[in-house]
Amino acid sequence: MPRKKVTEVSGNGGANKKRAGVKRKERDLSSDDEFEYEQENNKKPGKPAAKSGLQPVTVADDVKEKIKLEFPKVKGQLLIFGATNWDLIGRKEVPKQQAAYRNLGQNLWGPHRYGCLNNVQVSCVVSGPCAAHSLLITTEGKLWSWGRNDKGQLGHGDTKRLEAPKLIEALADNVIVAASCGRNHTLALTEDGSVYSFGENKLGQLGQGNQTDAVLSPALISYNGQPLVKVACGAEFSMVVDCKGNLYSFGCPEYGQLGHNSDGKFIARAQRIEFDCELIPRRVAIFIEKSKDGQIMPVPNVVVRDVACGGNHTLVLDSQKRVFSWGFGGYGRLGHTEQKDEMVPRLVKLFDFPGRGATQIYTGYQCSFAVNEMGGLFFWGVTNTSRESTMYPKAVQDLCGWKIRSLACGLSCSFNTIDNFSDIFHSDF
Repeated sequence: MPRKKVTEVSGNGGANKKRAGVKRKERDLSSDDEFEYEQENNKKPGKPAAKSGLQPVTVADDVKEKIKLEFPKVKGQLLIFGATNWDLIGRKEVPKQQAAYRNLGQNLWGPHRYGCLNNVQVSCVVSGPCAAHSLLITTEGKLWSWGRNDKGQLGHGDTKRLEAPKLIEALADNVIVAASCGRNHTLALTEDGSVYSFGENKLGQLGQGNQTDAVLSPALISYNGQPLVKVACGAEFSMVVDCKGNLYSFGCPEYGQLGHNSDGKFIARAQRIEFDCELIPRRVAIFIEKSKDGQIMPVPNVVVRDVACGGNHTLVLDSQKRVFSWGFGGYGRLGHTEQKDEMVPRLVKLFDFPGRGATQIYTGYQCSFAVNEMGGLFFWGVTNTSRESTMYPKAVQDLCGWKIRSLACGLSCSFNTIDNFSDIFHSDF
């Protein structure tokens, strides 16, 4: 049955009006001298206007599902290698206030173990493509953290950086099944479907209903709906999915990455551009398909099964194995053969065919990955801006014939694990 044409929703949200003929660059994430990323401009998001009538999602207790989530049924030990100077990673130099730590942390050229984890069985390790802190979840559901801590993103009630993993005592009474790292904030999902957030909150990325410089200890997000089953963090925004397949977003909307058909910009005093941030989880209600001639049609019955966030873009995988993407469109990371920003979730057409659907999705800072039903890996976007962009999903030829089991992305590299083999592949595409 053909999908109904929609005229009132723009996939680009009018974002091109002032940008025609100008090569757009993504806003620098280094407002605190962090991460040498390209800078679009020097505008800094300010305090947004208060939203009227927006209330936290609430579901009556008698209709709320009762769930018990499980963490991955694997156990092992943590091995680390690479840079360990947490205050220098991604920066040109250590900020003055951290100058005393300038020479701390060495490069590890081979796998090493942390002595504090000798008797700890690890179930999962978490970081992010724009994060300089890391998390691990033990087989008992305990959350540990270490790394940079300028905004309290480690959850220990202070801003002291940690050289080695430390248990987050404030969550010791909870069983943590999943977590996600943003640039300077963290989300943690419990077995009963609750989400705790901590770290930077200038743009409402913690979803606690306010904007503060930092929240140093874990606190529940402002949400009382159906239990949550997935969490994901972008640089300065967050996504959660409930057990019914509904997607919610909060934080900075600058490139449309929240999926609410707006980039949140408004003119404040003295012609200053500021952003109307989402301070509590808000449901993403519109999913679209765009034809070659530009017609926009709604895609009904989208039940979200997974979500992944890059620096300023988002992917979701639904129950029909379709992939949607939106947010910042630079370098082709959305997979729509163009570099326009998308303000609402737009269907990636390659995976919308029988037998060619996706089963897994992943994001790097400026790129995206998907694994199809045959176990093949597809890539689009860019891992190094000096290289040619991949504007739509292409099979990774070097891994053709291998069945991808899992993948993790950094800023400019990725690691893949292959099913039925013990091999781990590293690539920078």
